[in-house]
Amino acid sequence: MTEMNLEEYKGVFVFAQQVDNEISSIAFELLGKATELAGKLNEKVTAVLIGSDVKGLCDQLAEYGADRVIVVDDPELKEYRTEPYAHALSSVINEYKPEIMLVGATAIGRDLGPRVSARVKTGLTADCTVLEIGDFPINAIPGKEQKHNQLLMTRPAFGGNTIATIACPDNRPQMATVRAGVMQKIEPKKGAKAEVVEYNPGFTPDNKYVEILDIVKEVTDVVDIMDAKILVSGGRGVGSAENFKLLEDLADALGGTVSCSRAVVDNGWKPKELQVGQTGKTVRPNVYFAIGISGAIQHTAGMEESDIIIAINKDETAPIFDVADYGIVGDLNKIVPKLTEQIKAQTKAK
Repeated sequence: MTEMNLEEYKGVFVFAQQVDNEISSIAFELLGKATELAGKLNEKVTAVLIGSDVKGLCDQLAEYGADRVIVVDDPELKEYRTEPYAHALSSVINEYKPEIMLVGATAIGRDLGPRVSARVKTGLTADCTVLEIGDFPINAIPGKEQKHNQLLMTRPAFGGNTIATIACPDNRPQMATVRAGVMQKIEPKKGAKAEVVEYNPGFTPDNKYVEILDIVKEVTDVVDIMDAKILVSGGRGVGSAENFKLLEDLADALGGTVSCSRAVVDNGWKPKELQVGQTGKTVRPNVYFAIGISGAIQHTAGMEESDIIIAINKDETAPIFDVADYGIVGDLNKIVPKLTEQIKAQTKAK
């Protein structure tokens, strides 16, 4: 295999996921991070927009930080399908040679990212929680070249019991997938424009192209916990599905939303879309109540960025108290109703 000429690879690219001609929020979050990384490298930010009749979305990407938008627009790309999308994104990478390629760790991104990285012969770090520019190896090793301006990709490893920082010093692009809710969007710059480049590598359907027979959209009336300002979250310690009524009453009194830990979903007490944590959603509300949650690292990874964390647990040694701003040791069955009562009284008094 020929050596990659790393010097040819420039700029920070973001896969701008769209579904039904609407850009997914993760794309704006990644553009926010890309803007920061590109600033440190003195490079530009490019969004890669793949779909059919999607050119109208370019201005939105420009407002959130894209200097350039590469549009791959083709009727074959109307719905997400692995083969045509992987062909589109790998062709863009081979043609425009990004130094860094960021993809959202969504259902689409988790399918697309690994396939594309294999096609363009580079590595991929999945589910990153921190991305920064730095030296690799991080600490110089005698006799080994220390490379500068590398993308250092940090992710939980070994089931979340440790944090690994990974680099890709010898191949380009440096690719990472990032979960929704981890990176921050920038304030949109109203009226900003990006350079728009139309590129189409050509699509010849073959036996790897699946045919979509039907798309069934699940209608859910569940509030997206990632948007909630106040979350009342329950864990195994709540004891039963019925007992979540205590948490629902507290959430109602506060104008908040109920969420939960993985154990609760595994027990069938609550649906998966309410799960916070490494295998659930990453949330950063103003206030997070952790009730009957022991605070395993897999859970705290999804909520430690909350502004204020209030833990209620009968076990005073529970690790949740290490990340909590306020902690109450005691029986949640007694504490939660009293808290709800007090809050209702306060709101009435106002």
